[in-house]
Amino acid sequence: MKPIKSLLILLFISSFTTLFAQDRAFSDLLQNIDAREKVSLNGLWDIIVDPLENGYYNHRLQPMDNGYFKNAKMQSPSDLIEYNFDTSDQIIVPGDWNTQMEKLYYYEGTVWYKKDFNYSAKTNELVYLYFEAVNYEAIVYLNGERIGTHTGGYTPFQFEVTDKLKEGDNFVVVKVDNKRKRENVPTVNQDWWNYGGITRSVHLISTPKTHIADYSIQLAKGSTTDIQGWVTVENGSDGDNVEISIPELRKNVKSIVKNGKANFSIKAKPTLWEPKNPKLYEVTIKTASDEITDTIGFRTVSTQGSKILLNGKEIFLKGISIHEEAPFKTGRVTSKEECRILLQWAKELGCNYIRLAHYPHSETMVREAEKMGFMIWSEIPVYWTILFDNKDTYANAKNQLTEMISRDKNRAAILMWSVANETPEGEARLDFLTNLTNEARKLDNTRLITAALDTQSEGEGGKMIEDPLGKAVDVIGINHYCGWYVDEPQKCSSVKWASAYDKPMIMSEVGGGALYGLHGSKNERWTEEYQAEVYRTNIEMMRNIEFLSGLSPWILMDFRSSRRPLKRIQEDFNRKGLISEQGMKKQAFYILRDYYLKENN
Repeated sequence: MKPIKSLLILLFISSFTTLFAQDRAFSDLLQNIDAREKVSLNGLWDIIVDPLENGYYNHRLQPMDNGYFKNAKMQSPSDLIEYNFDTSDQIIVPGDWNTQMEKLYYYEGTVWYKKDFNYSAKTNELVYLYFEAVNYEAIVYLNGERIGTHTGGYTPFQFEVTDKLKEGDNFVVVKVDNKRKRENVPTVNQDWWNYGGITRSVHLISTPKTHIADYSIQLAKGSTTDIQGWVTVENGSDGDNVEISIPELRKNVKSIVKNGKANFSIKAKPTLWEPKNPKLYEVTIKTASDEITDTIGFRTVSTQGSKILLNGKEIFLKGISIHEEAPFKTGRVTSKEECRILLQWAKELGCNYIRLAHYPHSETMVREAEKMGFMIWSEIPVYWTILFDNKDTYANAKNQLTEMISRDKNRAAILMWSVANETPEGEARLDFLTNLTNEARKLDNTRLITAALDTQSEGEGGKMIEDPLGKAVDVIGINHYCGWYVDEPQKCSSVKWASAYDKPMIMSEVGGGALYGLHGSKNERWTEEYQAEVYRTNIEMMRNIEFLSGLSPWILMDFRSSRRPLKRIQEDFNRKGLISEQGMKKQAFYILRDYYLKENN
């Protein structure tokens, strides 16, 4: 074989192997990390703010092999090292840098994070460095060696680091970059704060060398008695046994691993998960070398014309939209307690459903909502005008969709995967989003696919829903701000709606802004009275929509947004919350609560 031909073949094999390895590593993202043995790397991390990326590039803008990631120390008085993590600032992980350091409030760029930790090796174990989320681009180094990258600010990623850890002292360095880019998902323009940093928890997770990596356990589509699923076993062998048991249902089945995966089916009659009885079952998966337990609910969701059916019965989704904004202190939500405060407010509002906008919220938020009986709309940040004709942008969106579904596929509370919010009509956009809906169905055919639309045609009869994306989704979300961005509040009551599709419609956003404590007439913008009037008239409008299956007004709590600079009113907050960032309920809160509690039981 000629040398050039041999080299080309070797390059092809190498490229193929790399691509396969990346795909395999992603598909084996650990499921249910809270059931694993793990060491937290949360707490204080050393940071270096690096707006010019001097720790990564030299003066010729070429990547260096001795950047900040080496965590170098002076060995003699003459050494020239122009950084020192040990004397640098510190911030808390998980958390954003914007609200922890005043000088970083508006900062978008690179910050280097460093954490020292101790490790003691155990025999026959693998160790994963697991990040629940880093916004937005992360390059991760362990003991000075680059181990991988991740793009996307709201989904988890991991690296198997067993052979890269040292006995005793170790350090991890992360280059975090939250600069917005036109080709990113989301793109440069967004109506929420671009919180930078390691915003969710970091763990060292230990598993047996041969371990349960991932699994899916749900009712088969359309069935209330057939629990189906699969389990993947890392480093397993064909013929290995996998045992799945649900003690409360007195069910125990065994399956055999084939090509790394064991498929199974269980006939049972579980009590179905629903908002008034969010029943969860303890499910245990065992192999010869590993065991893991999860709590899983079982339910069905489908549509029938303009109705959404939960467990075969029509249900009206009484909801509210929520951003991952912490109550009282603001900034990113970082604790279970903060999740529960937001969810308890939604419960007080009378909600049975929440829209987690505009990106995947933490796994903690999803699990807590499931335990409290909330149905969930979960979405990826395909938001406004991203580059729909860019192949890399599509690959990014597809990966975020895959990671969202991969993490939360066993959560019965999630009824809908959303692929987009307020995107402009066009051929490239339609192809992009239709392909995403198809991908979502390939990954999970048991849930509904939706998107929030804001394009409706105007006619003599009122609003007509005819966006061609309506053909692709199962449930049509509509964002419409009558009384705020269009028309006066008193005109909203008489607005009529029609749809070109015999499908359920959710009013996914509706509402207006108010500064808590500002009072005046119902025609005075920014007053609580104005916001209350917007809600009164829009509720009248929604009462007359025959194909309405639910609503999730915008939004539970005021949240930070750099698009909102109006002094003495907004102060960098979107004021459409029913509750202020300090937890004070506005008049509109009670208008919506009365509608939910008195009219839609």
